Amino acid sequence: MKQPPDSLCSSPPEGEVGSFGRPCGTDLLASIIVCTYNRADSLRDTLAALKALQTQPVDDWEVIVVDNNSRDHTREVVLAAQRDWPRLRYEFEAAQGLSHARNHGIAAARGEVLLFTDDDVLPEPDWLQVTLSGLARHGADACGGFIAPLWETPPPAWLTARFHGFLAVRTDRTDDYPIDSPAKAPYGANMVVKKSVFDRIGGFDTGRGRTGKSLASGEDSELFERILAAGMKAVFLGHSRVHHKVEAFRCTKAYMRRWRFQTSRNLAISKGVAGDNRIFNIPMYLFPQVLRALVRVLTGRLGQPADEAFFREIIVAHFLGTLSGLVASRNAANR
Repeated sequence: MKQPPDSLCSSPPEGEVGSFGRPCGTDLLASIIVCTYNRADSLRDTLAALKALQTQPVDDWEVIVVDNNSRDHTREVVLAAQRDWPRLRYEFEAAQGLSHARNHGIAAARGEVLLFTDDDVLPEPDWLQVTLSGLARHGADACGGFIAPLWETPPPAWLTARFHGFLAVRTDRTDDYPIDSPAKAPYGANMVVKKSVFDRIGGFDTGRGRTGKSLASGEDSELFERILAAGMKAVFLGHSRVHHKVEAFRCTKAYMRRWRFQTSRNLAISKGVAGDNRIFNIPMYLFPQVLRALVRVLTGRLGQPADEAFFREIIVAHFLGTLSGLVASRNAANR
């Protein structure tokens, strides 16, 4: 693993955006990385929002689009935008998966600070300024920010704030506060990490994260688990704001059950589950837990509010995904 740069220049005065200095291998202050897969039309909106960023006094920044094997007109959208926007770069990553694409973006980036967002996100005009200022003001190595939803259709009554995490929406707080546990890790729609951090702890875990149509996640929290374990500082910036498109199909129970199942399956494969007494690689203590969760689904449908009743279904989807992942790990080990 590479060693971090020996030193950085001092941060700018509090509240200002200035030069951070340049670690080895960087010659810009910031690189915005957008990974994309078959969402050319939505990407066009994201690029328009990024081009409209209010960036003074920051001038040394770039935008990198990492095309993760798209089969639509993604490349053409980026090339068209490049004609009058020299800051924009196009990269192609053939290995399928969001973590592969992000790691490609990290390797290609020339900026000291790497700002990650998605191809269905519209940053606010002051996003770059506010984020860089906040990162410097707090002396942080990484940060995340506010993510407001842009609903394609009004969400159903059962889709309350407790499910916003499934949609990469974060609106619960607008203040700045420390990120002191992986559970508080930011979502990739608004996530920032200094490039020197990746030199120290490595990139995103390619065994986790979305791959093609798979909805698995967990790579963001795993990265921040390593950041915090290395003694580095992370903060949430309440005024670093983006808007995240939420399509109608994502506001369905079927989508959320699938997201929870696939994410839990991925976590079981990549991290495993503690326990010695097993059958088919499944710890015996999980079976009564699954049974209790099923009973709670039935009782929830009889007398609980709509969001609580569905949350109990999500718990069952979590257990089923975990069991599936553990069995898959066993089968892979026996090949």
